[in-house]
Amino acid sequence: MQIVRFPHPALRFESVPVREINAGLRAIVRRMFDLMYEANGIGLAANQVGLPLRLFIINPTGDRDVGDQEFVFINPQILKRNGSEAAEEGCLSLPSIYGDVRRAERISVEAFDLKGRSFRLDLEELHARVVQHEYDHIDGVIFPDRMTDDDRSEITEQLAAMETVFREAQTSGELPSDEELLAEIQAMADGKHALPTV
Repeated sequence: MQIVRFPHPALRFESVPVREINAGLRAIVRRMFDLMYEANGIGLAANQVGLPLRLFIINPTGDRDVGDQEFVFINPQILKRNGSEAAEEGCLSLPSIYGDVRRAERISVEAFDLKGRSFRLDLEELHARVVQHEYDHIDGVIFPDRMTDDDRSEITEQLAAMETVFREAQTSGELPSDEELLAEIQAMADGKHALPTV
């Protein structure tokens, strides 16, 4: 399991609900935290590791030693959004690319944890922003989609360069084609293909 990079088709896949919380899923979540910390991130969605699941993790401190700030959101729903604020964002699937994104200042979110318990959080500032960013991911939305046209034009060349690297890897056979990747993602979403073991 590894973090996929733009324009991997998993990043545009609208994820499906998690059907079962089991040992396999808990192992995937632990591996996601490891990958997030290794990449100096503060949030990671399942489709950023190629899994079409409505699941993401956050730790706004970015510090693996601050365990009480680790949150797992399974089948989340954002119930309320209030206020509006623009701030710079980045993404582990688009390394070295940053841009201003306007999001709600405060949100209420409901989800399940790894024990299958429902919980609700009222979040603001960075916590609210990270959750909104990751929630977008499981809907197949990446942060440049939320940028203004003028701001997005400033990163067009960087996005194009990333796409070139990705397509060259496909041409060389290092990566499967989009069609093959999508077929595997869809098979996992349909329950016809087991999730990877970690």
